[in-house]
Amino acid sequence: MLFWLKASRPGLWFPTLWLYSLPLGRQDLLDSPAFWVGLVFVSFPLNLLTYGWNDLVDVETDANNPRKDSWLFGARGTPAQLARLPWAMAAFTVLGFAPVVVLGGLRMLPLIAAIIGVIALYNLPTRGLRSRPPLELLCQAGYLLVVPMSAWLNDAPMPAWQTWVYLCLFCVQSQLIGEVMDIDPDRTAGRRTTGTVLGHQRTKALIIAIVGAEVALLVVVYGDLIFAGLLSLFLVWLILDITVLFGSRRYTLNEMRLFGVGSNVVALGSMVYVWWSGCLLI
Repeated sequence: MLFWLKASRPGLWFPTLWLYSLPLGRQDLLDSPAFWVGLVFVSFPLNLLTYGWNDLVDVETDANNPRKDSWLFGARGTPAQLARLPWAMAAFTVLGFAPVVVLGGLRMLPLIAAIIGVIALYNLPTRGLRSRPPLELLCQAGYLLVVPMSAWLNDAPMPAWQTWVYLCLFCVQSQLIGEVMDIDPDRTAGRRTTGTVLGHQRTKALIIAIVGAEVALLVVVYGDLIFAGLLSLFLVWLILDITVLFGSRRYTLNEMRLFGVGSNVVALGSMVYVWWSGCLLI
């Protein structure tokens, strides 16, 4: 059980939790069974399916990745553990999603089918999009399916199209940040990603451009100077990273762990603020 939990990458649950909470801004749902059923599903079962599948096809890559075998960045399973992993993924997906269908209706079934389809396209053993840059970035749109699931399950309105633009940027930014930290082990294993193609400096520059676009959206479209200001601090950090602090120097393992913890703290804080303020619901 501990291996399955580690394989779900608890340190990377924040994208699904963030997206699940977004449509529910300003709503008090703590006494709603549907809210808790959805929250449980997008926390463990969905992330085990997403990241566990990736562990099954990236054994060689993960073997050379110093980030792996941690609660922050995922497990490095033994052959016996990996052999049991598909059964665990299937079981927890069914057990976690069944009450979602009961409470949310049959319209949830196409959503889970689409989620599984995106994960499959990303992780196909020989032709998976995970090694076909920049197509691996497009697969991050699969995360966005958590938003309609949350809205339908909790009877919340669907976000406006501008919010979907912001969320697309958010998902791509999250993927690229992970790719920056994995450029060296990915290259060693012969895996191609947008990060390995662009290199450290240009990938960081792309992340800066994306975060800058997010800040502009928050100011111009949403008029939320608080969230925009907090995100601007992150933008300043990214600029200092590429120009002064690290440049092209590789992060050490301790630095990556520190960044992982920090990103979770920031994500949790921003999730609470977005839910409390409803700032992305226009």
